[in-house]
Amino acid sequence: MSAITRRVLPYPLLSVFLLIMWLLLNQSLSPGHLILGSIIGVAGGLATSSLQIPSGRVRNLHLLVQFAFIVLYDIIRSNIAVSRIVLTPGRVAKSGFLTVKLNIRNEYALAILACVVTSTPGTVWVNFDSAKGELLLHVLDLVDEDEWTDLIKNRYERLLKEIFE
Repeated sequence: MSAITRRVLPYPLLSVFLLIMWLLLNQSLSPGHLILGSIIGVAGGLATSSLQIPSGRVRNLHLLVQFAFIVLYDIIRSNIAVSRIVLTPGRVAKSGFLTVKLNIRNEYALAILACVVTSTPGTVWVNFDSAKGELLLHVLDLVDEDEWTDLIKNRYERLLKEIFE
């Protein structure tokens, strides 16, 4: 791509995707919608380029697939555990906050870990102190803090570190 084209279309796939979405949402291929959708696509790409997204690279793709299956399994298992807590009469969960010291600093690895923790029923990513590398986590049924720390450190962080760093 030439320098001018790269300046106007810094993210060509995003621009095309936005154009397609515009056309699908309006259910029309009229010239007016094609022009307006193209303008939105180019503007969206230019707006995204101003965000200065840090470059990231997956270093180990097969581990990313393995990580996805582990997360899927954990989400299913957690759904069952939370259902038992909620549906068992008289059962009271011992919820609490937990601080976990993290070693990863890659923005993408941290973002994925935040999504995993928050999308797993019974856990919420509350805060991450980047200066200290500490994650504050809320757990619905916090019986054993060491078990949760081990889960985050050895099951998720270790794999994410191998994938991204």
